[in-house]
Amino acid sequence: MYSVQGGQDTPQEKVREYFPETWLWNLTTVGSSGTAEYPITAPDTITEWKAEMFCTADVGFGLAPTISLKTFKPFFLEPTLPYSVIRGEAFSLKVTVFNYQSQPVMIHIELFESDDFLATPCDKCEYTSCIAAEQGKTFVWNVTPKSLGEVNFTIRAEAIKSDQLCGNEEPVVPEKGRTDTVIKPLLVEPEGTEMEMSKSSLICIDENPVKENILLQLPPDVVEGSARAHISLIGDIMGTAMQNLDKLLVMPYGCGEQNMVHFVPNIHILEYLKNTKQLTDEIKERAIHFLKSGYQRELTYKHSDGSYSAFGNIDPDGNTWLTAFVLKSFHQAKRHIFVDDQHIADGLKWLSKHQNPDGCFQSVGKLFSSSMKGGVDDNVSLSAYITAALLELELPLNDTMLKKSLHCLEEQIENITNPYTLALLAYTFTLARNENAREILMKTLDELAIRKDGTVHWERPKKPTEKACEICWYRAPSVEVEMTSYVLHAMLSVANMSAADIDNVVPIVKWIIKQQGSSGGFASTQDTVVALHVLSKYAGLTYSEKGDMSISISSSEKVVKEFHITNDNRLLLQQTTLKDIPGTYSAEVTGKGCLFFQTTLKYNIPPPKDKDAFSVEAHTIPAECTEESRVRFDIELTMRYTGKRIISNMAIVNVKMLSGFIPVKKSVKALSHPLLKRTEVKTNVVIIYLEEVTSDPISLRFSVEQDIPIQHLKPAVIHVYDYYEQGEEARVEYNAPCSAEETEGNTR
Repeated sequence: MYSVQGGQDTPQEKVREYFPETWLWNLTTVGSSGTAEYPITAPDTITEWKAEMFCTADVGFGLAPTISLKTFKPFFLEPTLPYSVIRGEAFSLKVTVFNYQSQPVMIHIELFESDDFLATPCDKCEYTSCIAAEQGKTFVWNVTPKSLGEVNFTIRAEAIKSDQLCGNEEPVVPEKGRTDTVIKPLLVEPEGTEMEMSKSSLICIDENPVKENILLQLPPDVVEGSARAHISLIGDIMGTAMQNLDKLLVMPYGCGEQNMVHFVPNIHILEYLKNTKQLTDEIKERAIHFLKSGYQRELTYKHSDGSYSAFGNIDPDGNTWLTAFVLKSFHQAKRHIFVDDQHIADGLKWLSKHQNPDGCFQSVGKLFSSSMKGGVDDNVSLSAYITAALLELELPLNDTMLKKSLHCLEEQIENITNPYTLALLAYTFTLARNENAREILMKTLDELAIRKDGTVHWERPKKPTEKACEICWYRAPSVEVEMTSYVLHAMLSVANMSAADIDNVVPIVKWIIKQQGSSGGFASTQDTVVALHVLSKYAGLTYSEKGDMSISISSSEKVVKEFHITNDNRLLLQQTTLKDIPGTYSAEVTGKGCLFFQTTLKYNIPPPKDKDAFSVEAHTIPAECTEESRVRFDIELTMRYTGKRIISNMAIVNVKMLSGFIPVKKSVKALSHPLLKRTEVKTNVVIIYLEEVTSDPISLRFSVEQDIPIQHLKPAVIHVYDYYEQGEEARVEYNAPCSAEETEGNTR
């Protein structure tokens, strides 16, 4: 029966809840003794682990033979859960108990009660049963989750004494391992599609307290119970990025440009922490790990001619922009990891072959980012980017390729009006120490600056109109963050900056920080890389060990949380949940110093019905409910670009799986279309990369199959968006061919 009887673990019992897929990827230094020992705890998986080891030393390379370690129990239980369900759906929780003894065992199994779910016994099910030697038996509960988020299921099996025979044998109770308790989590998601908004600010105080007001509002169509919010604060403007080095963007990392977000920020964070004497062994080890893996992954996008492109050899040509980006990043990383100089030399040789006689560079390969397209047809912005990269590579100013490119750019200065190109040129000529050119450019940029609410930034001309939104916390498009960051780079890259110079850039810094996402990154790849680089530069120039601040979070004049930031905990990310949504809060900061303050609000809504930048249709094949379509069917997507431009930039298609269904990997890999560049299969989602989307329809079709039966099945969401203009998007729901009632009837 479903109960909590006997729920207290005996002293010797260990609850199993740690189930990693891989284990022990450690690098250990062995001293002169030639041996090293350290204690480890094996995962809770009942399996046989295969372990290998190699070592390097002055005398050569050694490879140890493979050894085995078996983690085992006389009997153990194995729950079968879907990866996730949507609130309101129900499923059958199946738990199989395996008896690996040579004698039978009488097992009593129980599922612990919880306020997070409702569980009822299945028809004619028993929860005390004999299990024969080397056999297994499955026990079933009907489960309906009630809470959102991660719900834990705790199941306990115990071998009990019994006078009842198992066949002709008496059941045994093992001396050791007479119980097995497992905790397994299930993700319960709200209906609809998730929206996330974050509002960030840099708060600096000296004497007078600062008060920050926080208004949490929800749209009228919000899914009930889906709203959640929290406040984060940290005493260092680089802190949030440091905490999220592996997930700066809530987007896929499947191309050669996106991979650099896993690579480049680590360089600047390492240098900032090292220069400010805040670098710990833990942060260093983590950042170096990401640098090494990012470096190796980026090499997979290298062409045999030394160039790089977004999808490697799938692309017909290398890309001049990405090649320059990779080369300067590899050069910067050499201070922290091994980088083969030949890769840099190969890339420089390829770039030199694509320099025009006038010194500017050819645009070779597909240019995904709209930043480089902004109406500049003469390749000046591309050439400025490549020239800045050559300067960051620390090539001498008399280098032939560099001299020619700088000359070409000087000739173009008076003809440029595009703010993005002006910002890039200003940064380039600052690095080149050309004061005359820099002064002309900075004067023009100053005239184009947008000054509002104590902040300064730059916008592209004729920017697209933003979608109407009653409650949005506005975040600027990627290109505006990028161009503003380049201007700040130019202002911070001069020698001998004065205190007045630092004060002048604070309004720009504040605007950039306002655009930061909840994970520390920005809208897409380039703005994240450029902005984090310049913020680390600013943070290094303004770092001070002094600082002691108190932060009080209040609601309706009642204090709900208090924080304290000192130099000892400035890198500690502190958070608190805001429970009253909608609601009004305030944060009062006292003391002395600077902190990064961010409010994040998440909620779910039905897919928007207003006009989108993409037209998306989703059909299931077959459309009718049959015995076969209950467990397997195809999803056919058809999409077109309907936005204000002729074509989109690179587009991402995110196909969420229906609960209990998984994609058929073979069918996803077989997808084919001239604009399809890559596919990825995750646990409950299929990600498709499209080079671009035009007004001509693109149709794609792949198969899904049932993994675990789910009752009262809810729709799933397909999300299509422009990677560089994420305001251009569309969402659409799709259902299984069988209705909720038909699916429910089939799974009983």
